Amino acid sequence: MANRIDAAAATAEGAATFRQVARDTIRFILKELKPKGRMLTPFNVMSGTIILLGIVLIAIRFAFGLSSVTNLSQNYPWGIWIGFDVVTGVAFAGGAYVLTFVVHILKFKKYEPIVRVTVLNGFLAYVFYAGALLLDLGRPWNVVNPIIGNSFGISSVLFLVAWHFLLYMICEFLEFSPAVAEWLNWKRVRRIVEGLTTGAVIFGITLSTLHQSGLGALFLLAPSKIHPLWYSHNIPVMFFVSSIFAGLSMVIIESTFTHRIFKDRIGHDLHAAHDGILLGLGKGAVGALFAYIFIKLIDFVHYKQWERLATSMGYWYLVEVVGFVLLPTALFLQAIRKRSVKMVRFTAFLTAVGVILNRLNVSVIAFKWYEPVRYYPSWMEIEVTMAIICMELWVFRWVINRMPVFGVHPAVEVEEKTARDMEVVEWKASVL
Repeated sequence: MANRIDAAAATAEGAATFRQVARDTIRFILKELKPKGRMLTPFNVMSGTIILLGIVLIAIRFAFGLSSVTNLSQNYPWGIWIGFDVVTGVAFAGGAYVLTFVVHILKFKKYEPIVRVTVLNGFLAYVFYAGALLLDLGRPWNVVNPIIGNSFGISSVLFLVAWHFLLYMICEFLEFSPAVAEWLNWKRVRRIVEGLTTGAVIFGITLSTLHQSGLGALFLLAPSKIHPLWYSHNIPVMFFVSSIFAGLSMVIIESTFTHRIFKDRIGHDLHAAHDGILLGLGKGAVGALFAYIFIKLIDFVHYKQWERLATSMGYWYLVEVVGFVLLPTALFLQAIRKRSVKMVRFTAFLTAVGVILNRLNVSVIAFKWYEPVRYYPSWMEIEVTMAIICMELWVFRWVINRMPVFGVHPAVEVEEKTARDMEVVEWKASVL
């Protein structure tokens, strides 16, 4: 009887503790939701206006259909919301799987200070661009079909991509969750999710290689609709390889801005190592660019495309390949040789423009290039895309200003150092 009473008392005490922790956590989160700093800044005013207008247009889209805000048609069912928001945006999120592979698997600890911010950027990109995908669906409620088993479509590439997107977003959340646990001061939860990180990284890398190439595989189904200069049986491989230098270029661009805007939140070690990290990222990007050029050259020779270069689309193809693939490769090599961080940053911007151009060429510009009436995005499509990007930037800034993104929380760092010192003391005592 006494044991039952003690057990009931322990259960009641545990429930009371849980309720208290839950209340404290909710109060803390509500406090953190309050804005920090000045609200009426030029960036806030401009981006806030874009977001508000975008929300209005999104409401109109869902109320009156795609035709109310887009120039999409039966001939052009995919527009800039797919070509830029999804196909291009996912490529730029590739820095997360590249950096986690380099740090957690290859053990290059030099890049560890930027892993969390890179994973955060990748996770937000997937969340917002997957959300943007809903805008393009005529019946957005059917997006759950591949997940719940209704019309599985297991022979479809889109079925594969849908599952990869979902699983990889979960993996990225697990990879970033130690920072969330540190922010909330959940020590036990942090230890648990920290132990899941390596498995999430390995699984996430596998998923990334599949869905980055899977996006390219979507276009294998349209050999007669994509211009021959951009169509290839190697599109999946090229999409995967380009996601490597696209992701690394985006990491360089993002690091350039965060290093200046959030300099008060970046530790001394990261400040000191920043230039070396960017040069290392440039080396990785130029290696992927060389692989991409090699595949492009093989395709060009194999498909005997020489005579197509003397056409208007051929000139446009040369602009993409020469101006945004060959030139960035040469500039990266020059920057690495001279150890010029400024040139690495400039070249990263140039490379990012090239990736955007290539993905839009494949999915929009060179798609049904022979049609007399072409697709051009409406101003409302462009505005909604800008609103989604601004929303992502607002969430990105909110997280960085509150969570330990540029390294572990100071309290956790002290705790880990104390634990390591205790292990050393115990080892010396056991030796003596």
